[in-house]
Amino acid sequence: MINQLFQDFDFSQLHSPDFKEDSVREVLILPLLQKLGYEQSQIVRSKALQHPFLRMGSKKRPITLVPDYLLKVDDSYAWVLDAKAPHEEIRTGDNVAQVYSYSIHPEVRAKFFALCNGWTFSLFRQDAPEPILYFKLTEIVDYWEEFSAYLSPGSFQSGKTFRYVTVQKWVRATEFDYLNRPLLEEIVVKKRAAKRHFGVHGYFTKQAWNVVNEYIQHFSQKGDLVLDPFGGSGVTAIEAMMLERRAIHLDLNPMSFFLVDSLTRPVKVDELQVSFERVKTHYLVNEPKTETEIEKALKRHLYPKDFTLPKGSDVAVVQDLFSKKQLAQLAVLKHFILQEPLENIRKALLLMFSGLLTKANKTYHTSKIATKDGQGDASAFRYYRYRIAPEPKDVDLMKYFELRYQKIVNAKQEIISKINNETIQNLQLIQGTATDLSFLKKETVDYIYTDPPYGKKIPYLDLSVMWNAWLDLPVTEQDYALEAIEGGEHEKTKLEYNALIAKSIQEMYRVLKFDRWMSFVFAHKDPEFWHLIIETAEYCGFEYAGAVAQKNGQTSFKKRQNPFTVLSGQLIINFKKVRRPKFIMKASLGMDTGEIVMQTIEGVIAKHHGATLEQINDELIIKGLELGFLDLLKKEYSDLTPLLLETFDYDEQTELFRIKKDKQFKTHVDLKLRVRYYLISYLRRMDREQKTATFDEIVLNIMPLLKNGLTPEEQTILSVLEDIAYRVGEGWRLKAEGQEVLRF
Repeated sequence: MINQLFQDFDFSQLHSPDFKEDSVREVLILPLLQKLGYEQSQIVRSKALQHPFLRMGSKKRPITLVPDYLLKVDDSYAWVLDAKAPHEEIRTGDNVAQVYSYSIHPEVRAKFFALCNGWTFSLFRQDAPEPILYFKLTEIVDYWEEFSAYLSPGSFQSGKTFRYVTVQKWVRATEFDYLNRPLLEEIVVKKRAAKRHFGVHGYFTKQAWNVVNEYIQHFSQKGDLVLDPFGGSGVTAIEAMMLERRAIHLDLNPMSFFLVDSLTRPVKVDELQVSFERVKTHYLVNEPKTETEIEKALKRHLYPKDFTLPKGSDVAVVQDLFSKKQLAQLAVLKHFILQEPLENIRKALLLMFSGLLTKANKTYHTSKIATKDGQGDASAFRYYRYRIAPEPKDVDLMKYFELRYQKIVNAKQEIISKINNETIQNLQLIQGTATDLSFLKKETVDYIYTDPPYGKKIPYLDLSVMWNAWLDLPVTEQDYALEAIEGGEHEKTKLEYNALIAKSIQEMYRVLKFDRWMSFVFAHKDPEFWHLIIETAEYCGFEYAGAVAQKNGQTSFKKRQNPFTVLSGQLIINFKKVRRPKFIMKASLGMDTGEIVMQTIEGVIAKHHGATLEQINDELIIKGLELGFLDLLKKEYSDLTPLLLETFDYDEQTELFRIKKDKQFKTHVDLKLRVRYYLISYLRRMDREQKTATFDEIVLNIMPLLKNGLTPEEQTILSVLEDIAYRVGEGWRLKAEGQEVLRF
């Protein structure tokens, strides 16, 4: 028992000058490591490390660093521990700096480092200046749970692992198991299939509605509370409501609040039609067309004046984005919309008006490949700046207002069964910052799906000026101060941006319930930002569960040419909030990266029963990001093709790489994955020969190929076989494509 760990040791011995550092190591530290669960093979003593920077003397002889203990888990170093004499300081000073230098060494790269002087034990994280744990060894019983949660072998993971879970098991479950959800695979995007999103209103970024829908279904249940603290165009909140969840949409941009609020407010379509026709009639009677009518309308009706546009815009103020005719006609149309008495109807009409703004301005760029009139984008959405079109198009305002009306009616009709007067109280819309979720009590949210802003890519508030000005939506200096971007008009630094994202993750952790999930969209091109997300999430208490590559369309030529420097699509990073989270270990740069690369490739091939070059690249990017060696992948494996062609079979028709016929996996791929791979291969061969195979024949054929790593029991083979095949007399046949539904 823990309370007996040092029961026989007389701590007064620490006062003796004979009780030195070596005694602390052998008498106190070694039993502690063994009690944590470390075996001798996991305890690396006095490993010599060459200092990566410093040299000594005129001959520049290398300086050697020798940590007392390096603790290994899964062939990576989990943490560093150094013993000190009882009189030495282990909370601050040179001793701490010394052990920190061991932890950041390229051959170690451990997240945690610790010191023990016999009296006390101090534990540090690389990113924290103060100890995260400090206690007297005589009081270890009181600290044991927290101590072992940080440092036991089971507290660490080597990033994402492929898991083998059949869908049938999830379907049969009597209760929804929140914690043990498998990761979703990449989902085919269906951009135009939902009228509630497609064509309703442009926005700078939009998550594919069906991807968000499947994630919400997978990680939550009806009645659960779903949060998106960077709500944007509102896809998360609307899809949550469509799936009969409760939803919170939060965004700093008033344009975001307006879009979701206007779309989801319940209306009667016949009343909306009456109001639309009334506005249309008034407008057509008063439409300014001549120069005189235009000047008269500009004097009579309000339009935005002197709202400053961001740097890099082609003009200085909002009104210069429009011709005089456009300003006059828009001002007249808005005037009649504001006369409508019913608020929800008025909001719906303003949503049509706001969507119209996207086309009725001088920055509207028509598409070169347009198949019909009106296809194109405002430059703010296409180029992320206000750029005047080379040939500005003068659109027929009422024609496009009518098209906006039809889009909104279609959207309203599609959502009315789930978002109506009876359910609208389940939707909470807030204009605010993700850094302050104080309106929520801790542990009240069931699932978080969010797509945060990424560095310098899109300054949302700056680019929303045109819409916010026309819609009379105020943006304050405080809003700009809280916006999580880098650069922009307020020239925010990378440190400010990182701090705001980190604070947002802290708040998300606070409000999420235990044993629940957060899915965090990652579309940044800087791997440093990946590590910020992962390390901040871990620091808060999240456990990383894995990232999934999610494409938005076809792979670009640039991506094919630079597989490890260009992200195609995005990654969806999944975290769990658990009471004893595991920590990701970085790969030590002294280890064989080739082994990790080969293991990842074979794992992807086994998982998909043949993998494309892009699938392999995607998994290697994830693994490289997780373990912190993406830079090595870029240098050593800039072109994977020669390695793949030499090591695997390639099918030119399907573009799939497979394990060579009758060859074993070279690395220790998960046992069930290997069993499944060889079973499918063998049964497919039997199908081509129009034969069935008995269980004994199957075992005899695939067992020789499973010799590396663990050899399965026949029961393991049978359990996998039952998932992918069906009995025919005394033999087995592979299930038809579509019947074999497996998840990993």
